[in-house]
Amino acid sequence: MDPEPRKRHRLAAPLAAAAGTIVLVLAGCGSGGGGSTSTAASAPAAPTGKAKTAPAGTGAQKPSCGSSTSTPATSEAAATSQGDIPDNQQFLTFANRPAGYSLSYPEGWARSGNGSQVRFQDKANTIVVSVQPGSRPTPASVAAELKREAASDPCLAAGQPQALAVGPNKVVKVTYTTKGPMSPVTGQRPKITVDRYVYFRNGKVAVVDLGTPVGVDNVDAYRMISQSFRWS
Repeated sequence: MDPEPRKRHRLAAPLAAAAGTIVLVLAGCGSGGGGSTSTAASAPAAPTGKAKTAPAGTGAQKPSCGSSTSTPATSEAAATSQGDIPDNQQFLTFANRPAGYSLSYPEGWARSGNGSQVRFQDKANTIVVSVQPGSRPTPASVAAELKREAASDPCLAAGQPQALAVGPNKVVKVTYTTKGPMSPVTGQRPKITVDRYVYFRNGKVAVVDLGTPVGVDNVDAYRMISQSFRWS
């Protein structure tokens, strides 16, 4: 559904008001692990003429984060090139009537998806909002969900979820890290920090993931965006 920008505002104004106070989603980290290869060396023939039994193979190895690339270490911020949201950034309000919420987002960011899942993106910065039926979230339930996601994303490492008030909403928030898709320019996958906010009302759960590359400071803008969420 097309966004309905109902208002424009600058970051400074909502931040002043906020001073007193989701997909998938990021593109997941590919496993990138190569096919398993036997490392057992050939054994010499035993004196009896029977071949010595080679040690049992280790089997398929668990994919490791970043194993698909081998590039020199560089600054994460340099690899993603100026992802900071400027202080004079203008914001619009996206009203998603089918999913029943509204949210501020930076003007000029590309939008994809509609209905239950919407994504905004600029460079490696992302806002992903997913709305599904569900029960009231708790720190334990959010931690369990991230554990399930980590089973298919070996790059994902999550902090400790906590319940808190964000604007007018009571939410569960957690910060986790993962890696974005490989850059066609640098050949690297930037490390991403994601602030996840989980909102609930009347049997609906909204997961808002606010992702930004490590080394890029979008804390104030993302705080304002998280506080702008409203159920409709």
